[in-house]
Amino acid sequence: MNWSPQIEALCAQLVEHYVFPEVGAEVAELLRKRLNEGAYAEISGDEAFAEAVTEDLQSVNGDKHLRLIHSIDEVPVDDPVDTALYRAEISLSGYGFARVERLPGNVGYIDTTTFCWPELAGDRAVAAMTLVADTDALVFDVRRNRGGSPGMVALICSYLFGFDEPTHLNSIYWRETGDNHQSWTLPYVPGPRFGPDRPIYVLTGPLTFSGAEEFAYDLQTRERATIVGERTRGGANPGTRYRVGPHLKSAVPSGRAVNPVRGDNWEGVGVAPDIETAAEDTFDRAYGLALRHVLTLGEDGARRAVAAEAREALASLQPR
Repeated sequence: MNWSPQIEALCAQLVEHYVFPEVGAEVAELLRKRLNEGAYAEISGDEAFAEAVTEDLQSVNGDKHLRLIHSIDEVPVDDPVDTALYRAEISLSGYGFARVERLPGNVGYIDTTTFCWPELAGDRAVAAMTLVADTDALVFDVRRNRGGSPGMVALICSYLFGFDEPTHLNSIYWRETGDNHQSWTLPYVPGPRFGPDRPIYVLTGPLTFSGAEEFAYDLQTRERATIVGERTRGGANPGTRYRVGPHLKSAVPSGRAVNPVRGDNWEGVGVAPDIETAAEDTFDRAYGLALRHVLTLGEDGARRAVAAEAREALASLQPR
């Protein structure tokens, strides 16, 4: 099959938009070379073509955000992101919040799968953070979170710091403008904050990616959370979608994260945990740490029942 139009469209997008212009040109040259060698000639379907091209796209500098994506639904000409489909998908998946609860021992637990656009899911984030606002410790699980909106990261982080002085969380350098867009905690959020003093444990793993890595790194570098688990996947270059064909769209990063504390990011290396654990031990390790903290808070009055819960829950965990 002749994939030349698709390759040429993708190459033009790389040259125009990729955050590192020299790398974009190098990747485009590689794709044209592969096309001329006949590397894609025997591929007959969009899905297989997208997989082959993605492998070539990422072969130059390992950027996992740089992809060719197969879409079962036709890619809209005027909206490659397909906002209508995105709205429908997140409404059927809990807006990225898979589980929010108070665990025995008054420990909050939030399990997320993605960070949705706050303009669509902000009220769900407010509800989640309100539920855990009075817990003594918080376990925030991003082990299967593939990323999403920096705006949602900033909204959630705003509940985890004080209101008196905004905290600079992250910056993103954008190639098109040359600007660094800064992300800060918000001076006001609806409902109560969890606040700056109670312990937070963020669970990470090899599937943790992009915006979820930013969340972990923002909190880690500000010494606001303890990261427990495994090293994350390593993607710090955000971008957008461009139409390549009726069922193909590219993901081309046009920005790169810049951490305001360390001046670096997690691209290619991932976020290293503070406490490294095997996948099957991660939750128990963090929950155990949280319960031990709860038991330091005393047993007088209303805390008597909480301490009893915490001791019972801690005894049920495997020894760590």
